[in-house]
Amino acid sequence: MESRPRPRGGGGHDVHFRDKKIVLLEAGPRKVFDHLPESYSNRVSSISPGSVTLLSSFGAWEHVCSLRLKSFRRMQVWDACSEAMIIFDKDNLEDMGYIVENDVIMSALTKQLEAVSDRVEVFYRSRAVGYSWALPYHTSDTSPWVQIDLADGRRLQTKLLIGADGHNSMVRKAAGIPDVCFQYDQSAVVATLHLSEATDNNVAWQRFLPSGPIALLPLSDTASSLVWSTSHEHASQLLSMDEESFVDSINSAFWSNINHSDFIDTAGAVFRSALSLLMPSGSAIRQLPPSVAKVDPKSRAMFPLGLGHAMEYVHHRVALIGDAAHRVHPLAGQGVNMGFGDIACLTHHLSMAAFDGKDLGSMKHLLQFETERQRHNVSLMTAIDLLKRLYSTSVAPFVLLRTWGLQTTNALSPVKEQIMAFASK
Repeated sequence: MESRPRPRGGGGHDVHFRDKKIVLLEAGPRKVFDHLPESYSNRVSSISPGSVTLLSSFGAWEHVCSLRLKSFRRMQVWDACSEAMIIFDKDNLEDMGYIVENDVIMSALTKQLEAVSDRVEVFYRSRAVGYSWALPYHTSDTSPWVQIDLADGRRLQTKLLIGADGHNSMVRKAAGIPDVCFQYDQSAVVATLHLSEATDNNVAWQRFLPSGPIALLPLSDTASSLVWSTSHEHASQLLSMDEESFVDSINSAFWSNINHSDFIDTAGAVFRSALSLLMPSGSAIRQLPPSVAKVDPKSRAMFPLGLGHAMEYVHHRVALIGDAAHRVHPLAGQGVNMGFGDIACLTHHLSMAAFDGKDLGSMKHLLQFETERQRHNVSLMTAIDLLKRLYSTSVAPFVLLRTWGLQTTNALSPVKEQIMAFASK
């Protein structure tokens, strides 16, 4: 039996795709940093170890490291309505993940695309205006290819069309793939913040407020990125208020105990004491978040939040990845990592098909990709949505339930390790 060589890297770097033509349609302009801007972008992503492995496999992570990133070694998540918290870290103090500006990731990917320009052709500022779909069963008067018509009059043909065009995916809509989607009653406010004093700043902070979670993600020893999910009205107010009021609102959101009640605090303290007797090794030391001093001018922005999931990820000669297939709330920072996971999985199955001389657009291996990714993505999306709903209330029974749940999870190291392992993929 012939052994299969292990494929390495993305499509343009994979040895099994050397005889394949790959075209990337990019609506935007080419983005490569000749000089890294001094100011940070307000759109950042939390990159998991699994995503780092993918980006490293084809050389992009090296470019990211040469530009700008900040690692974090600990996550502290706590409730604004109680003293309950959960802390994620590793005994060996390894990096848990990395906060990277989206523009830096785009620049690194663009550089690596140019390294394989002989195999991957990129059409920048291109726009698809129509698709003609291949039939599952080819006849003499039909085309076995998917045809893509571009706005500039060009027509492309491909045996596999990969839709990576966001949550409003034209590919998904044109292919007739139904999706379940709805808008949350929240918008996310993002901004670049400067801390009152320099720290190691290697903790990702998140507090669940009744109006939505607020997160402070490290960018450097003196700067952090804000992601505050709140009501549409409050988000608009945060954007319009003066800098001093905005900074005061952020510090209050992390430090204020105005939403506490004596009943919840007492019940939580009793439960926590009982847990510490049963599992003394499960306790973790609470850290205090840094204080914010100022915000970068013009870095404040807001965007609406929603959930979406394609009923199918694949059709004949079509595959959906990233936000075209799924959209999640940013509270767990998993959106981009789910997309990178899709890429790693799809590349693996296509590489095996190419090695076997199979048609890359056939449903056999595409369905394997769909099954594998839906198992992972649906469970993660469900958990994120339940967390969002559970923490979007200050009703006492629900606060007590999540307080006990958070305290129990924090005390059970094996459970936390499973959560970290799942999120790091």
